[in-house]
This record gives sequence, structure tokens and C-alpha cells, in this order.
Amino acid sequence: MKTLKIALFLGILFSVPVSAQNLIETYKSGKVNLVADPAFGQNVNWDKVFETYHDTLFGRWRGNDKSLTVLPDGSAVISHTYRDFYTRFDANGRFVEEFGVKRPGGGIYSSLRHMQGVLNNNILFSGLDNMGNMLCFDLRGNLVKTLKMDYMARQIIALPNNNLALVGWVLWSDKVREFVAIIDYETNKEKIIWDHFDPRTFRSGTHRFNYSYNFSEGGMISINTMPFTKVLGLSHPPQIASVGNTLIVTIPTTGEIRKYDLNGRFISTQKINWSKGYISVQEQREIQEKAIARWRNLKNPVFFAKATEAENLAARDHFIREMERDLRSINDPISMPYFAHMLKDSDDNLLFFEFPKEEGANVFNVWVYKNGGEFIARSSFSAEGYDLEIKPSKMVFHKGHLYALVTKQNAQGIPLRLVKFSLVPNP
Repeated sequence: MKTLKIALFLGILFSVPVSAQNLIETYKSGKVNLVADPAFGQNVNWDKVFETYHDTLFGRWRGNDKSLTVLPDGSAVISHTYRDFYTRFDANGRFVEEFGVKRPGGGIYSSLRHMQGVLNNNILFSGLDNMGNMLCFDLRGNLVKTLKMDYMARQIIALPNNNLALVGWVLWSDKVREFVAIIDYETNKEKIIWDHFDPRTFRSGTHRFNYSYNFSEGGMISINTMPFTKVLGLSHPPQIASVGNTLIVTIPTTGEIRKYDLNGRFISTQKINWSKGYISVQEQREIQEKAIARWRNLKNPVFFAKATEAENLAARDHFIREMERDLRSINDPISMPYFAHMLKDSDDNLLFFEFPKEEGANVFNVWVYKNGGEFIARSSFSAEGYDLEIKPSKMVFHKGHLYALVTKQNAQGIPLRLVKFSLVPNP
């Protein structure tokens, strides 16, 4: 599995509208090129509008943790982790403004959470902060109301009936609860429609391929070397989508696709019908050996800016010892989830992207399914000049186009771009 496989599960348990045929025919062409619109965002100073791209935390680069929201008129908003503003672009990709969310008593909110979506075409809503608060505000940043939850959420979407659906999680003393809930926007009342528990353990060595180090000045670094092995049962939570008057809940680890009405009443379930993948023992050993080699090559690491050179080196050596221990204990294959991410295109088709075993491929194989899982085509997605990151927070369909936060290859300065792609068949 050297490439990222994409499975498109089209029209699950509901009919495909006539308007979907253009995208479906494009998928069926065999090869799909993502072609950037050269006029979109043509004169934007990316070094200026994305200057927070280099933000750090504890002296380390935060990574590309920005996210994308596309509004009904085709304009776009970019979220910046721990910043007090969002960045707005118009429908032609031109920079418009940076704006915050206004407090009722004056001033603006700080450390804004990523914007999650748009309710009723005019209410923007954020993710939950550390106190479980969700900010709901209008298109100019005026606070409309605050919803309150007593848990954390990974994904929040708007439903057509003025409600919200979310994927939440909460830590209990000995387990982790993941769940899907519907939230009434007017009353803040919730209805949990699906949940699952995983054990919660913290003993040293409990979770293979997961490593952490606590610095004397209070910082901490945690790493993972093997795909599909993150701790606490939070690696592959449910993913949700609203399709017409239906809420779709998908479970990556089991391949189950559950259908609910907008009030949370269970309707039906079906199983993904492609084969589940595994990482073989030999592949695990190769991945772990490469990780060990990378860490050995870190001659002067700076994991935590406040730590001494000696302590940063001690952290490196600690990780290498732990990695070598796990390398010796690799004896069984690792089960992979059925898919990594689910996207909904602008014709309400659902696109399921399978995991790669290794990062780096920029041509994505595509399997197209229609009406309950019938295999209808095999294709591939590719983009020239850009490195794709296939996540709902980075890619949004709108009126047949794919808007994406991507990095431009061989760019001078900051490489991050907001791009509008056309999906072009390449027979």
C-alpha cells in the first residue's frame, strides 16, 4: 500500500440526484486531475495573510494546523489555532479581512477555536474550547449565542433542521467514551445516538509505538512511530455527514455505515464491502527501523526550547531505546481501519479515503461505489504542483469545485495556499 486509496461510496441508502451525474461521470473517467484555477487568489500576498504558518508551541513548529470553511456564497474563512482572528477571502480567492468574534461587553475573544461550519446560511459556529463553550456568531463576527457542552468534540456539522450533530469524547477514570450526539441549537439539549467505550490505561509500555518524555521545566513531547496505533481509543473516531434529511454516521474501524433521521432516530445500517487492510510484521519492522534511523540522525535536537542541550539529547536517547524495545516485540500484523477520512462532495456523494501505509504519495487511487456499494469504476486523483492533504478540515466541495488548503511545491517563502480546483477527467 504505497498509495492512498480512495473509496467513494456514492448515494448510500438514498437516491443519486440528477445533478450528481457530472461528478459521477468525472469519477468514472478513469483518471481525475485536480486543476488549479489560476485566477483564484491571483494577487494574494501569501507570506502576509498566512504569516502565522510558522507559529510555534514550546519552541517547536505547530505544523500546518489551519482549517478551511467555505460559505454558501463561495467565500472562504481560514481558522488559525490559538489566534484571536479568522481570515476571510471572497469568492474569487481575494483577501478581504481578518476578523474576530466580538464579546458582548466589548473586545474580542482570544484563542479562537477552528470554525466548524455554517448553520442556516448565516450563523458561523466554532469548535469547543477547554471549558466546552461553542461560539455562534454572524458573518461579521457579532456573537449571537454560546452553546455549552461538558465534553470535547472532534467534528461538528450543521443539520438542515437548525440542529447540530457532533462527534464527542470524554475521559472516564478507566475508559474513554466516544459518541455521536445531536444538539438542539435553540435549547442546547443533546441526544446521544451512538456511543462506544475503550479502556484507558497509562502504565509505561502499555501502548506500543507511543512514546513520551517529560522535561524538567514542565514541557512534554509525545510521538508515535506506527500508523493506526495511537493511544486512548481516539485514533479513528466516527465521521459524520448530513445528506438531505439523513445523518450518516460512519465507523472507520468496523466499516459500519449507520443512517439516522435528523432527530436521531435510527433507520438502518450497512457494511463497507471492500477488504480491510493490515500492516504485516515485515512492514512494521521496516517502518520502525526507519523511525529509529531518523532519530539517531538528530545530532542537536531541540524538542523543548527551555530544556538544556543535554536534556534534549536525553529525550532523543530515551525515545530510541523505547523504539528498539518495541522493534524486538513485533510479532503480529496490525489491523487498519477501513478508511481514513470521509468527504461529501457538492452533489451529496460520499467519498471514503483509505489509509496509506506510508506518507508521500500524491496520486490517489479511487474506487467508485454507487447505490449501496456497487462497484462502478476505478480511477485516480492527482494534482500537479501541490501537495494534497486529504482531510475535511483542508478540503471542501462547493458547486462542483474542490476548495483546498494545500502547500505549493517549490514555493518561495510560505508555501501554504488556498486553491480552487476543477475536477477534470483525463481519459
